[in-house]
Amino acid sequence: MQMHPTTDHQRKPPSEQPCSTEILDQITQLLSHLLQSTLSITTFTSRWQCLRSKLGTLKWVLSEISDSSHWAYNPLLGTLLPDLLSTLLHVEILCNQCSDPSFTPGKLIMQSDLDMASGWLSKQNSDLDLLLRSGVLHQSNAIVLSHPSANGPKEDLCFFVKDLFTRLQIGGLEFKRKALDSLIQLLSEDEKSGSVVAKEGNLNCLIHLLDPIYPDSVRELAVVAVSMLASASDMSRKCVFEEGALGPLLRIIECSSMPLKEKAAMAVEFITADPDNAWAISAYGGVSVLTELCKSGSVTAQSYSVGAIRNVCAVEYIRIALAEEGAIPVLVQLLVCGIPPAQEKAANCVAILASSGKFFHNFLLQEKGLQRLLHLLHESSSPDTIEHVLHSIYLLSDSQSSHLTLSGSTTFIIHIAELVKYGSIMLQKICASLLANLSISDGNKRAIGGCMGSLVKLMESVKPDGLQEVGSNALVSLLSVSSNRKEFVRDEKILMKLVNMLDPANDVISKKFPMAVVVALTAGSSHDCRKRLMTAGAYGHLQRLADMDVAGAKKALQRLSGNMLTNIFTRSWRE
Repeated sequence: MQMHPTTDHQRKPPSEQPCSTEILDQITQLLSHLLQSTLSITTFTSRWQCLRSKLGTLKWVLSEISDSSHWAYNPLLGTLLPDLLSTLLHVEILCNQCSDPSFTPGKLIMQSDLDMASGWLSKQNSDLDLLLRSGVLHQSNAIVLSHPSANGPKEDLCFFVKDLFTRLQIGGLEFKRKALDSLIQLLSEDEKSGSVVAKEGNLNCLIHLLDPIYPDSVRELAVVAVSMLASASDMSRKCVFEEGALGPLLRIIECSSMPLKEKAAMAVEFITADPDNAWAISAYGGVSVLTELCKSGSVTAQSYSVGAIRNVCAVEYIRIALAEEGAIPVLVQLLVCGIPPAQEKAANCVAILASSGKFFHNFLLQEKGLQRLLHLLHESSSPDTIEHVLHSIYLLSDSQSSHLTLSGSTTFIIHIAELVKYGSIMLQKICASLLANLSISDGNKRAIGGCMGSLVKLMESVKPDGLQEVGSNALVSLLSVSSNRKEFVRDEKILMKLVNMLDPANDVISKKFPMAVVVALTAGSSHDCRKRLMTAGAYGHLQRLADMDVAGAKKALQRLSGNMLTNIFTRSWRE
């Protein structure tokens, strides 16, 4: 059997391999020979017809490549052309065998060999066509992945991205690893590049690299790149999701090494940050996968997985799946044993569940959720975590047992009173709501009287909605204690703020709130409180409000003036 002369070149060590130009010349000669030789083959004619068609397409593609200005320097061709030459040499062997009347191969074996050769040619044709269409063969820097300047032309970035994805699709493992490294570097250095990558790159090819057929070194880099794309922009996150990344990522979490699980969980958290993607977690069986990772994963994996659960638990049927898969006890446990980011996300989950109806409300209490929340409240220094914790506590406080526990805890009462003074506006609102609703003992009300000035400030705040009301309600509750009423009116600053709120010209606040405070201040028989209110001008404002028929004004005025007249009469009679 006659072999093509170039066979000897294939036996040279790598350092002696011919350059791309020489290999292309060999391939071109061999192609012409094969196209001519296969015309006379009379066996397996349909298969040879198919092969000839692919050889003809290959000849056209190679002609286009050779016309490209910088084709000889492209590193991908350095691997594609030798592989193609090897395939063509194999086709030549098959051609010689089918042309030799004395050669009698097994029919099934020859059919299989021809089909395999046809498949190889299809793949190599596709790879070369992709390389040609990418445009990188016309670029002088195609031999090296040169990162475009952040302020450079958009065309440079588009070319760079196309080059990267060409290497990901048709390069060997080393090409893929280097391309992934460059992609990760690009996404980390240029926050705007995510949209370009999503638009210009073949994300399906990137997601394909998550498959178990690739080594962990490639899959790990692919997961990081997918995660960065999912967090880069709304558009890139949408593209990652629509290309089907969620399923492969969940399978990685299910059955891969812990480093891979961590990175996959991070990507899932980013993808599910879009509420429109939440439904797919259940469709892919992700609830049980994420729950198991929360139970047995590393602390880093737990943090990402509970973040993904937090993202999707707003969906009703996913909340039900969480209960069925045993996620709620795991979430409650993370409140005390997770790392700080996991604790914050778990507290957020608990708040969502606590607001989702009696079933979840009771489930959380049954799992000692209130006790875990109180523990985290006193241990955490993160404002966001504390906000989620207090929101959860507030939602759970409407049960009788929780109400009694919280009302009787001096430590808790003092803690939330401090947050009324020094916390963020949302923390102040939640804490004021708790102070207004709990049955606090007089002793504890006296102990936290120092937060009354802060409650008055809340009454002055327009935003968020409801803040003025909870501030007023909490203040009225504290003023049920005589010593707090006396302390309040002795503070000229907060007294004047209250009186200014009664001014009809002040339309920032509904008058019912300061009037409720006036009524609370005039309770009992303290002449000092009424006298100071009168001196500060409360009587005149209330008189005008009564004349304007503002609801509640006459009652407040009556309490203030009636008590004042009664005391004058009493003093006169005694004298």
